[in-house]
Amino acid sequence: MTQPPPAAAPPGPSAPSGAGVVAIRVTHVAQLFNLLDPFPFRERDLSPEAEEYIAGWAQEMPAGAPLSIVVHLPAAEAAGRDAQGLPEAISHFFDYRRIETARELTQLFRVGRLSLAIGLAVLAVCLLGAQLVAHLLGEGTFARVIEESLVIVGWVANWRPIEIFLYDWWPLARRRDLFARLAAAPVEVRAEAA
Repeated sequence: MTQPPPAAAPPGPSAPSGAGVVAIRVTHVAQLFNLLDPFPFRERDLSPEAEEYIAGWAQEMPAGAPLSIVVHLPAAEAAGRDAQGLPEAISHFFDYRRIETARELTQLFRVGRLSLAIGLAVLAVCLLGAQLVAHLLGEGTFARVIEESLVIVGWVANWRPIEIFLYDWWPLARRRDLFARLAAAPVEVRAEAA
């Protein structure tokens, strides 16, 4: 059974000044979590919708501003044991996502280094091949086409590592930093009148 996504809630008066407040309103604590996750409550994954909602709003906040998360619940639900464990569960989840994203970034750099080694080796072979073609075939048009083709292949072999080291790592680093901010964000559970 699918549950409705969390609803937005306005920040309350007790939000720290200068802090970015991510407010979320749900009718049951279970709406925030993946129901198929077999782990104990405090180790459960947030539902993809809740994670996307919280991370999406947090991304909109200024990068240097501290974050806080406010969960609005009906009074009866807010008094329950699960609601009292929400701060720890949310912090645990985002810390886990931070570690997971840091691993992805490390793996990306590992792939980048391996790709760079392969790319440089291919470039060296292609440049040597281009010189060999020039030496063996002379200055004719056919020789020139082969030379240029080898040089192009050598540089294209370095496209992927260049892409990794110039562009691909930025989004992962930003996501890791966002998850670190969310893991450190204080979580407040607010009871609402029926």
